[in-house]
Amino acid sequence: MSIVKLSGVKKLFGGKALTKPEQKILAQEVMLMTLARATASDTNIKDVEVDKVKEVLLEYTGKKFTSANVRVAANSKLYEAAPLERYLNKCSRKLTTAARIETIRALETVIHADDRVSDHEVAFFNRVASALELTASQLVGLSAD
Repeated sequence: MSIVKLSGVKKLFGGKALTKPEQKILAQEVMLMTLARATASDTNIKDVEVDKVKEVLLEYTGKKFTSANVRVAANSKLYEAAPLERYLNKCSRKLTTAARIETIRALETVIHADDRVSDHEVAFFNRVASALELTASQLVGLSAD
């Protein structure tokens, strides 16, 4: 599955411009990276969280992922070079506001997968929202008429 290879993220960090279709792929890759990494945010990857990531990714991207895809993305070697927040911050400049909000909504769903929210998950959510350059009003859906 091409999204699992994170080619859009790699291309972006290679300094190349993205076409509209590539921007869509990048948005899907950002969601995969974010949701997969969320499963490890509290240092305890639970099967229920991985299953929720697969379900949410299918809902938002229309693509099926395996548990192995999610676990590999959660532990990608990309994170050895830089933290997730750095990747998200750079990617956010190429994503629409709608795509960034969609990612944060999907993250919220995954965080609630095991019916408990840890301090680590809250901190992860806040770091992701900040890296995606989302404002408080955008997070709650508030906009001027």
